Formats: sequence, structure tokens, C-alpha cells
Amino acid sequence: MSDTSSTTGPTRSLNYEALKVHIITHKINCGLWLIRVLAIIFSIAYFIPIFGNPYNYYYKVLLANAAISALRLHQRIGRVQFTRQFAAELLSEDSCHYLFYSMIFLYVAPVTLVLVPIILFCILHSASYSLTLLDTLGQNSWWGARLLISLVEFQSLNILKAVAFTEIFLMPYTVLLIFLGRASLLTPFIYYHFLMQRYTSRRNPYTRNMFRELRVVFETTAAKPSMPSFVKQFLMFVVNFTTKLAPIPTPQQQQQQQ
Repeated sequence: MSDTSSTTGPTRSLNYEALKVHIITHKINCGLWLIRVLAIIFSIAYFIPIFGNPYNYYYKVLLANAAISALRLHQRIGRVQFTRQFAAELLSEDSCHYLFYSMIFLYVAPVTLVLVPIILFCILHSASYSLTLLDTLGQNSWWGARLLISLVEFQSLNILKAVAFTEIFLMPYTVLLIFLGRASLLTPFIYYHFLMQRYTSRRNPYTRNMFRELRVVFETTAAKPSMPSFVKQFLMFVVNFTTKLAPIPTPQQQQQQQ
């Protein structure tokens, strides 16, 4: 009886020693996970202002996103080099895009919609790495957390689409912020460059795909016989204007769209 209990006991307990080794071995990945969790907590504190000034938490989320992006850039491209090739590689990284994103809105009055892409990315990536940490602790540990993680992963495609839609919607919204006195005249122009970086991203086709889906929706709506002519003209103006501003896709991007 004593032998049986001694063999089954350790298998049911959590392997904290393995978790400790994992954290020491993967310091940056664990640091990214911790910052993402903090960003989620700061976001909750902003939306549910129980403690302190909610605007402080808003800017903490942006700073956390900047820290995440900087660490991811360090992982992706390593040491800084003062060459044209390095600059081109830097600007092509998604992490550089979202570092730029944080810098844009750090100098703009708080806009709740700005936090949406950051929160969704943090939830998606922290859930993925939480599963790795739970597996390190033990295969049967924290089944409730595993269930929540599986729900997030099941909705990953919808989460990425929601991020892409928010990125696009923020473009006209930044123009509206000028008239509301909450942004400078430069904000839409700077954000336009961010959006073009997202459109030409090598690793993330969701912004390009969302542009295409929105164009189909607008053209289909404009083609309806019951649609008033002024609405048709406005929808087609939006489509044509956006098409002119879009960069020419590379052959690799054209293959992804097909």
C-alpha cells in the first residue's frame, strides 16, 4: 500500500521544479507572457476603473505593448545593425509595426478602440504560452484553465479578423479625432503608414484579406437595385479611393490572396 501511494502521489502533484527550469531556460518567452498578462490586467483596470485613474492604465497598456514588441524584435532580428538591409528587415516585422502603433497613440488622448488589437493579441498569445507552462507543470494540471485556453484557440481566426477590422476602422476614426480635438493633424498620416505596413505584412495576411472582404461587401451593397443612388455613389467612392491608396501587392502577397 505504501509503495502504491508513493508512486501515484508525485504523478498527481505539480512539477514546480520543471517549471522553474523552463522559466530559467526561456527567460524572454516567460517575460513576454508575464507582460501580456499584465497588459490584460491593466486593460481590465481601464474598463472597470475601481483603483486609480483609468487613463494611467490606458497608457500602461500601450507601454506594455511597446515592451512586448521590442522584445519580439530582439528575438526576431537580434542585434541592431546600421545597414539598409537591416532597416528593411526591421520595417517588415509585425513587431515593429505594433511598436510604431504604441508610439502613435502615446501622444493622443485616450481612445478605447485603440486598446482592442493589443488586448486581443495579448489574450491570443498569452493563452498559447499558458498551455506550454501548464504542460510543464503536468499534463492534468488546471483543467479549467485548459478549457478557457481551448476556447481562445478555437476562436483564434475570429480574433485575428477582429484585429484586422479594428486596424482598418481606426484609419477614418483618427480623422474624426482631429475634429473632436483629441488628435493632431499628423496622426492620420502617421497611422496611414502603419496601416500600409500591416497591409504589406509578410507573415500576417489578415489585414489584406479584411480589405478585400470589405470591398466585396461595399460593392455587393452598392449593386442592390433598392439601394439609393447617393448611397451607391458614396460606397463606390470609398472603394475607389481606398484602392488608389493601397500599395501594389508583391507576387507573394498575390499568391496568398488566391
